[in-house]
Amino acid sequence: MATTDTTAPDAGRARPPGAGGLDPLVHEFGSLLGAAALLERIAARELERRAGIKHAVFEVLLRLSDQGSGCPTMGRLAGELVLTSGGMTRLVDRMEEAGLVRRRTGEDDRRRQRVELTDAGRAKLDEALRVHAETLARHFAGPLGEERRGVLAESLVLLRAHARTELGALP
Repeated sequence: MATTDTTAPDAGRARPPGAGGLDPLVHEFGSLLGAAALLERIAARELERRAGIKHAVFEVLLRLSDQGSGCPTMGRLAGELVLTSGGMTRLVDRMEEAGLVRRRTGEDDRRRQRVELTDAGRAKLDEALRVHAETLARHFAGPLGEERRGVLAESLVLLRAHARTELGALP
């Protein structure tokens, strides 16, 4: 099995365990994962530097901003962000202390806590979205150019649809 070296200048490139050759598909997939991981680190760094929030906070703000059906529960947010309930609770605690969100008891089930954006949370999200868009323009769109980015976007949509079909409905 190939391993991924994340410390080398070509981080994310798959390397064969021995002297044998590397299947090009393994290399290509390793390059995809490596590029995504590095771009994620750049995005997180810029959000923290320029908007003053961690990437996980940005993800929560983003999900809360797009809630046409009402405020999500803590459990649903934790599931979407792949966090434990305890991790989600600590994150929302910090966000609530910063004035970005507020909790409220569910109307249909008092055991469930729902989370909603405050005005300060909406303002922070607007700031973070500007930073994120600038970061993506520089580090994602810029190196690719419009034509390559379009091909990549179409390819990723296709891969995502295929993976969802393969995996079925996720819990």
